[in-house]
Amino acid sequence: MIDRDRLAALRAAEEERFLATHPRSAELATAARGSLLAGVPMPWMTRWPGAFPLTFAEARGARFTDVDGIEYVDLCLGDTGAMTGHALPAVAEAIAARATTGLTTMLPSTDATWVAEELARRFGLPCWQLAMSATDANRFVLRFARALTGRPRIAVMDWCYHGTVDETLAVLSSTGEVIARPGALGPQVDVALTTAVVPFNDLDALDRRLALGDVACLLMEPALTNIGIVLPAPGYLEGVRAVTREHGVLLVIDETHTMCAGPGGASAAWGLEPDLLVVGKAIGGGVPVAAYGMTASVAEALTGPMLGHEIDVAGVGGTLTGNALALAATRATLSTALREEDFAIAVPLAERFTDGVAEVFEQHSLPWTVQRLGARAEYWFCPPPRTGAEAAAAGDEELEAYFHLWALNRGILLTPFHNMALFSPFHTAADVDLHTSVFAEAVSALLG
Repeated sequence: MIDRDRLAALRAAEEERFLATHPRSAELATAARGSLLAGVPMPWMTRWPGAFPLTFAEARGARFTDVDGIEYVDLCLGDTGAMTGHALPAVAEAIAARATTGLTTMLPSTDATWVAEELARRFGLPCWQLAMSATDANRFVLRFARALTGRPRIAVMDWCYHGTVDETLAVLSSTGEVIARPGALGPQVDVALTTAVVPFNDLDALDRRLALGDVACLLMEPALTNIGIVLPAPGYLEGVRAVTREHGVLLVIDETHTMCAGPGGASAAWGLEPDLLVVGKAIGGGVPVAAYGMTASVAEALTGPMLGHEIDVAGVGGTLTGNALALAATRATLSTALREEDFAIAVPLAERFTDGVAEVFEQHSLPWTVQRLGARAEYWFCPPPRTGAEAAAAGDEELEAYFHLWALNRGILLTPFHNMALFSPFHTAADVDLHTSVFAEAVSALLG
């Protein structure tokens, strides 16, 4: 139903418009290629729409301005890293104050216990540790799970995302075998030896795999996010908890992205009961930090190893982990943001976004859908997927690039890789309506 020639022509016109309106970003991108691999500080920054990534000058609240002086409504928010909104005054003040009194000493700061107690209050798990990123936190938790259970493998969902943890870069082949995820560079070991993979929303498959008795833990998001939003079927998460308990498998919930569901993530919003929980990005207000929590029984079992004299070479830690700067930023963030009152603003905006996109689809009789998870929403060029494999198969890079570039050229930044919008208390109904109008124009132009 999509005229691909028309799509190509429209995208080419948008590419020309992008080049014409961003000369300074073009200059900086050209200069960066001389010293930065691929011209960017992080490889995935090459995946933004347009011939080069924009260079931003400043970001505040729900907006940022690029070096060409163009202002944008930011619906990406650092892919949840700035879920609070940009440049929170309380975080800026905490960072400035901490910078004058010491940033890192390898000793606890006065903020450490406050942060742990607040995380315990929000997520319902009593004991916590810090990390520099959710990737690190996931990596540490997987070590703990194998140590506690004596089992060699971990389990993940097909087409999951848990950062750059080697063991999680695994998917199921068309014949049901565990293989490296497409695009994974230089795997250090065959993931079939380390990882079991099961489809999301398939309790029977999970039960069969865990029954083999070699899995230490199941690491999962309560809703898939980085392959697009894939929501759990009714009763699925309750079933996951029952199956993992039956087979003696620790349940680890990664809330790094699903914290958009509320102050305590999906775990608190949906009454989940994980053995361990990982959260990152958003809790530091933009400063790199993550945390992982655990039940009292898991904490008791780990206390001995944590007090061992060889803990510094146990594969858990990092000299800057738990540094005073990160803890000060986290305390300031959790004191003033990501609260019930903040989600009370952001979630209705995501609902408004969802309704607006769905209305555009209905007006044009398009068999496309839009999914929402708390303050986050995402549209699909298909019916709602139930598994990660269905979501991966539904991707359409040409369509996604067109819609992303059309929005960017009209002052709206969506999250790269997929069609996601995330809302903060700094966004407004007018921001949502601007996207709806721009999106409707893009659809109309495409369909002719």
